[in-house]
Amino acid sequence: MKFLLILIFLASFSFSLTPEEEKQLLKDIAEIKTTLKAFIREADERFEQVDKRFEDVNRRFEDFNRRLNDLREDMNKRFELVDKRFIELREDMNKRFELVDQRFEQLYTFLWIITGIFTTLTASVIAFAWWDRRTIIRKTKEETFEEMEKELKPEKFRKIMNALREKAKTDKELEAILKKYGLL
Repeated sequence: MKFLLILIFLASFSFSLTPEEEKQLLKDIAEIKTTLKAFIREADERFEQVDKRFEDVNRRFEDFNRRLNDLREDMNKRFELVDKRFIELREDMNKRFELVDQRFEQLYTFLWIITGIFTTLTASVIAFAWWDRRTIIRKTKEETFEEMEKELKPEKFRKIMNALREKAKTDKELEAILKKYGLL
């Protein structure tokens, strides 16, 4: 703009003008100056408005960035809370699994104890039954022989044995039994 004014000023010296033309030229220059000033004022106002708009946009972006950062921080905090809850849940689940494992171990131990008791009882009952049967059979045998000795005299016993031997000659089963016990 200054360049234009200097150019106009130099141009005015290089021409030889009449006083009326000079007045007209000065008037035109004054009008141009006024128009330029108005244009510059208007341009400055528009630039100021554009600057204000840019400042508003910058403020909006700053607000948006601030909100975005706040949201990021809030989301990070929430994710940290969720992570903490997952960790707490995992620890709680591990504790529960450990408790369940301990209960299973206790149950297995209890089952082994019950199995041991049952095995001991079964073995004891079988041993007692075997011992009792042997004892009873031996005692019964002894009592039977004693009774036979009391009631049967040796002569009667010989007669019974002779009768059985006679019957064994015709009865093969009786013969096998008497041979088995060495009475034939």
